[in-house]
Amino acid sequence: MPTDATTVPRTRAPRRWPDEPAQGGWYTDAEHASAQQVMADSLSWQTGWRNKDRVAAFEEAFADKTRARHAVAFNGGGTALEMVLKCLELQPGDQVISCALNFVGTHLPVIHQGGDLVLAEPHPLTLNLDPGDIEHRLTGRTRAILVTHWNGLGADLRPFLDLAQRHPHPHHGPPVVIVDAARACGGTTPASLPVGAEGWATTFSFETKKLMTTFGQGGMVTTGDARLAHRLRRLRTYGLSQEWGTNQQLSKIQAAVGLTQLARLDEMNAARISRAHERTRLLDGIEHLTLPPKFHDGQHLYYRYNLLVPPSWAGPGRDALMELLADQYGLGSIVNDPPTYLSHDYIRGHTDGQVCPRAEQLAARLLCPCLHPQIPVDEEREICDAIRAATNQIARNFGDS
Repeated sequence: MPTDATTVPRTRAPRRWPDEPAQGGWYTDAEHASAQQVMADSLSWQTGWRNKDRVAAFEEAFADKTRARHAVAFNGGGTALEMVLKCLELQPGDQVISCALNFVGTHLPVIHQGGDLVLAEPHPLTLNLDPGDIEHRLTGRTRAILVTHWNGLGADLRPFLDLAQRHPHPHHGPPVVIVDAARACGGTTPASLPVGAEGWATTFSFETKKLMTTFGQGGMVTTGDARLAHRLRRLRTYGLSQEWGTNQQLSKIQAAVGLTQLARLDEMNAARISRAHERTRLLDGIEHLTLPPKFHDGQHLYYRYNLLVPPSWAGPGRDALMELLADQYGLGSIVNDPPTYLSHDYIRGHTDGQVCPRAEQLAARLLCPCLHPQIPVDEEREICDAIRAATNQIARNFGDS
């Protein structure tokens, strides 16, 4: 049964564990020391907060981490994606294909930059964009394939790069592959490459809930295209007296903290993966839940821990499980994410009645209980016990299928 954002449970019961963590990457004394050093260095009126050197160092380190030729920092992941799409110079009728199961911030920039958003189905196992579904959606007007590493699982970009080569635009050549890696920073793809190394451009977010964060906001673009990198640097700095631009720069204190977070990213991701694998072990054997697929070598970072209830529970059964977990056990969960055309009126109005039945069905079965590496181990066991007990209770009401 399809669902939209209005059907997601909104219980107000007190909770021990929130719907989702307020912070993803966590801070240590090292981040505090980095910030304090920048503050001390910026006290003088002759120095101030000019950010060039530290931001450049952060960009260089990030490019090295992702094996990209260029990294360009922005004040947010959303603005980073917006500017990448602006560089495509989309014309009326130009199409951008993206998975319907997505965060709305991935699709809004496509529409704002004048593109026709073409929605496609997720793969039933990975929930990432299904390459088998998009081939028939490619047309002579396709300018880009926008792939999201959804909820921390690295997508295989090779099929999309191949499809792009086989379906060139009559004037612009093969569609470009743009990657939204907001939830997969530090991960790897099935090609054993760092997230950020493939495609025309990859965008990252350092917002507070992300795997690494720079004081709550921040973003980055990686690319192998020198012309794209040069233009992005102009656009973020008032056009550098050459074209339209605005101020989308990262501050130097954010860059300093970002360097520290980047140095700790593998450690934080490893802790998250370990916790997710332990949860999977503790939940193993619950016949009414499909657990997230288990990948190794950093391919799945578990930005969210995805659970799927049986198809017969879709909608009401899933909602009842979320309500029970919150009300009786104090465990919050979210649907992260429903199809964007169901959760955002503006996107619905600009997708001309497009529907993706598989995405709707999967979203109606999806819930993501709160997961964070810093939840104490004994509380993690309580969480898993609660999920098991609540699922068994719901099964008595909705059947065992």
